[in-house]
Amino acid sequence: MFKTLSALAAFVVLGASVIALPVLAPKVEASEAMALAKSDRLQVRAEVLNCGNQVWPQIEAACLRTGAGTKVLEARLVTARR
Repeated sequence: MFKTLSALAAFVVLGASVIALPVLAPKVEASEAMALAKSDRLQVRAEVLNCGNQVWPQIEAACLRTGAGTKVLEARLVTARR
């Protein structure tokens, strides 16, 4: 009987603390965030390709050029036999 009453008392104290907890919390106000101005954006810089340091098969498409300076439109795909 004593264990039951002590467990019930513990649950009552825990329940009261859960109910009283929001009263003790600080008040929160809803507000809108200010939008950043366009001048706060980072500048976009052109990427400088270093084609001499690239290794097959991770070669950028911009580095694939023929001797005349024109871009290669198609590349040969080599796969393993199935």
